[in-house]
Amino acid sequence: MAGSVRLGAAPAAVLALLVLATTGCLRGAGAGDGDGPLAGATVEVAAIWTGAEQAHFQAVLAAFERRTGATVRYTSGGDDLPALLNSRLAGGAPPDVALLGQPGVVAQLARRGELTELSGAAAAAAAAAAANFSPPWREFGMVDGRLYGVYFKVANKSVIWYRTDAFQQAGVEPPRSWPELVRVTGTLADAGVGTMAVPGADGWVLTDWFENIYLRTAGPARYDQLARHEIGWTDPSVVGALALLRDYWTLDRAIQDHPLQLKFVQAVADVFGGRPKSAMLFQADFVAAEINRLGTVAVGEGARFFDWPSIGGSPPAVVTAGDQAVSLTGTPAALALIAYLASPEAAEIAARQGGFLSANRNLPPSAYPDPVSRELAESLVGAELLRFDLSDLTPQAFGGGTNASMWRLLQDFLAEPDDPAGLAARLEAAAERAFGCPSAPDRCAGGCPPMAGSCPDGSG
Repeated sequence: MAGSVRLGAAPAAVLALLVLATTGCLRGAGAGDGDGPLAGATVEVAAIWTGAEQAHFQAVLAAFERRTGATVRYTSGGDDLPALLNSRLAGGAPPDVALLGQPGVVAQLARRGELTELSGAAAAAAAAAAANFSPPWREFGMVDGRLYGVYFKVANKSVIWYRTDAFQQAGVEPPRSWPELVRVTGTLADAGVGTMAVPGADGWVLTDWFENIYLRTAGPARYDQLARHEIGWTDPSVVGALALLRDYWTLDRAIQDHPLQLKFVQAVADVFGGRPKSAMLFQADFVAAEINRLGTVAVGEGARFFDWPSIGGSPPAVVTAGDQAVSLTGTPAALALIAYLASPEAAEIAARQGGFLSANRNLPPSAYPDPVSRELAESLVGAELLRFDLSDLTPQAFGGGTNASMWRLLQDFLAEPDDPAGLAARLEAAAERAFGCPSAPDRCAGGCPPMAGSCPDGSG
């Protein structure tokens, strides 16, 4: 069982490397060229990234290879990474390390004994996490009070990107409130410069729309309750948020045509490419990497962002997400890689390439290559409300993957956004199947536990 492997088995040289990772003192001459404490070891790491994000991550992996002498093989699982991991686990050959964006999936794997726990007196990787990450980010990597993951890449999912020339042509400024966003959308449409691109072919984009509205309308307490299925998806707060989402999506000319055929990468091109169709795109900070790849406009000049507008006077809030590194084999090389990914050096290598945010508190702001990246990081750090992506907190069948219920149902809603209450009922039915029990505490003694797959009494 993967969970039975512990860091105490690691050679002393590897432990020394991991201790360096906690201090940010990994600079200086590295082993390289096959030398080092892990010479001859091979680590397979799986993540979702392709394209520019994959290239940036592989630069970090190359630095780890130079430091340790290990060889790292990268596997991209795309949006179906959890399915890939389950298949590899069933076949008895999981990757050594995975970077997972869904704490709900991490919890399921940890409770099945598939992950190596990082906590304990000999867990130098946990020491790296403690040295470099604030308590909330360490808690995001815990399951039932035990540490299993450290966050490498994080996201600010509460920003809306816009074309500066379109705003100038329409004579509008970035909105700060929901009514202002509605007004700006109408003015952009009237000016003929395009409005909002909604890449509905990628269901995760639609969950982000709901989550940002829900956090601002229902507040953090209900947000947390809904993530744990302690309240039902038929709660009036959910129906109200879905109604507000419907109201925007059905505004005259508010969103680009054929949204269900539009994928994220194409949406970036439709806003910031050479033949723009839209003026705005709601998505996270990693849009910057795609804008840079296109090379048509410069981030910070032709492409800027504004924070998700306040709704009803709501305070500044950020929905965040991130990819945490977990080990499925517990080998010394795997654990050394996890500790390295928690180091300031790894974060700085990634940050300097752009399109990357880190929660590493020892990463200097100067590591970010442009003022926009620094603004995005400051917006994330300075938010009065910070909550993890709600869909990622739920079981995989409900919130994480191309066939996840929440993804599919919100796509149906984008196609026909006429019945928020009906959608809420379908979401609740899907949540009950995924969590294995209903939301009402009187029907599931004590309520459904966070990210659980069954009721506390074992039923469901």
